[in-house]
Amino acid sequence: MFVAASTDCFPGVPLDEALSRLVDLEFNRVEIGIHAEGPGLRPADVLADLDRAIAQCRNTQRLTPVAFAVDPDPGENYYRQFAACCKLAKATKVVTITVRSGELGTPFNAEIERLRELAAIAIQDGVVLGVLTQEGRISQDPNTAVVLCQQVKGLGITLDPSPFICGPHKGDQYNNVFKHVVHTHLRDTTKDKMQVRIGQGEIEYSRLITQLSLAHYNRALCVHITPMDDVDHVGEMRKMRLLLESHL
Repeated sequence: MFVAASTDCFPGVPLDEALSRLVDLEFNRVEIGIHAEGPGLRPADVLADLDRAIAQCRNTQRLTPVAFAVDPDPGENYYRQFAACCKLAKATKVVTITVRSGELGTPFNAEIERLRELAAIAIQDGVVLGVLTQEGRISQDPNTAVVLCQQVKGLGITLDPSPFICGPHKGDQYNNVFKHVVHTHLRDTTKDKMQVRIGQGEIEYSRLITQLSLAHYNRALCVHITPMDDVDHVGEMRKMRLLLESHL
């Protein structure tokens, strides 16, 4: 296992600036967010000019890209944008792409079909697809996240443990999730707040890393902390990096 951080830790910040901030924080591996909204790299940009996107993702200021978090535009180009992001991953030697599951209320069979299509596209370029565990979406229930993996060939889980500590499924056991984990998003969380300062929450990182190790997970421990009011964001990012590195 190794420590990484996501460019999504800096929402609203252009890709180059987010990469510079991570270099300043002494990270050496990065997850790049590729979303339909915002000033960063967008799926539509990847589809329109793949070569330019490859150049951007290779010019990462000494950071090694290890994962993409992709959120294509809904609509007719959805699968084409995702396919372009998979080709980008192959060209930049990125193994894992994370996508979000459908919102609560999405018909389960329709979600299965969507994820099957995405997984089939990913497999063509040797990409591992992970569905993010996220509050407000089908995957917020750990058991449902596992069922998705069982129903969709080639699908894994991007583990964010926060929804299992805070939210409708807080307190749920999620040991059955670990064998499906292909990527992680990490912060600290309490039963009442999805994100708190490092050390003030209830996530036991040493136990989490041990469970991942027992499941033979050997990929990124990815810091995914967004800014909080009246909190030193840079200090929290640095603290998280040092904490995770101390357990490896």
